[in-house]
Amino acid sequence: MPSTVDRELPTPESVELMDLVRRLVRDELAPRVAKAEAQSAFPRDVLAQLGDLGLLSLPFPSRWGGGDQPSAVNLQVIEELARGWLTVALGVSVHLLACGAVVDFGTADQQDALLPDMLGGATLGAYCLSEAHAGSDAGALRTRAVRDGDEYVLTGDKAWITHGPVADFFLVAARTGDDASHGISTFLVPGGTPGVVAGPPERKMGLRASPTSTLHLDCARVAADRRIGFEGQGFRIAMSSLDSGRLGIAACAVGLAQASLDCAAEYAAQRTAFRRPIDEFQGVSFLLADAAARIAAARQLYLYAARRKDAGRPFSTEAAMAKLIATDTAMAVTTDMVQVLGGAGYVEDHPVERYMREAKVLQIVEGTNQVQRVLIARSLRQAPRRP
Repeated sequence: MPSTVDRELPTPESVELMDLVRRLVRDELAPRVAKAEAQSAFPRDVLAQLGDLGLLSLPFPSRWGGGDQPSAVNLQVIEELARGWLTVALGVSVHLLACGAVVDFGTADQQDALLPDMLGGATLGAYCLSEAHAGSDAGALRTRAVRDGDEYVLTGDKAWITHGPVADFFLVAARTGDDASHGISTFLVPGGTPGVVAGPPERKMGLRASPTSTLHLDCARVAADRRIGFEGQGFRIAMSSLDSGRLGIAACAVGLAQASLDCAAEYAAQRTAFRRPIDEFQGVSFLLADAAARIAAARQLYLYAARRKDAGRPFSTEAAMAKLIATDTAMAVTTDMVQVLGGAGYVEDHPVERYMREAKVLQIVEGTNQVQRVLIARSLRQAPRRP
């Protein structure tokens, strides 16, 4: 089997944490993933188990049940989960995205009342920003929230919602004013609220065990104390959440690419042609070497962005860079690893064909990679110029 990837772990506690995750991946996730993905079976029990183990709350404060771990450690946990099962890793990343808004922008009363269940795994979250006509252009969303006494009435449709059919709560961005960015507010909508209906799961190219759907809000009434932040702060909350979410996707992409390389390297060492293992031929060995180098570079980039976040420094541009490079790397590496396996890589006997299908969506979610390039280019225009 391929050797374990070296990790940058700051404490003995985090080393033990990573060992726990590796055992979980080996013993619990790996035996189930192929069948579950083929059957589009969402592993809700695995997410609950992660909650019991404290893996749904690692980067958050212990006062609400969090793990007080730095982002750099949390992201390496997500990478390791993705190496075993991308659906699970993505589920963790999305759940943390929905919880993070309450941690960063909620009132003390909201945090004390809501976060223990959210972080402990008793409830599963979904993040609802995108709409069919407003994916990358979040300021164009049309879902509205109208104040009615001590409640808001939400009406509209959200699209591409991970966990849509199975979530217990939804972090929903809705328009409370007409201004593109200052007219949006954020609400934590309980699952089962009358008027909140998830559509059927989308039939996707990959990540089939992760349910994605529309979310229809038909005059859904939400208590005013479920608004997160003040009116008009929703766009800022969404952008702040996406910065962290992009790092989660970068970690997922690195884990997926690493899994693909692991599989191809093992295959190439055993498969022979012309009486030699095929990894002795440059045409194969260079593909493996390039993949290893690109994965290592992408990993260091997301860790660099995570360290900036942990240090309280701006990291938006670095998160965009990490998401861009890591997901483009995952797409390139998984495609090349299918090539290493040749015909065997194109059939379902080996998981590399699934890895390639799964990699594509990572270039799209949390802002397409074209949007990441826009953000990076914009930061260059705004940077101080040297004389």
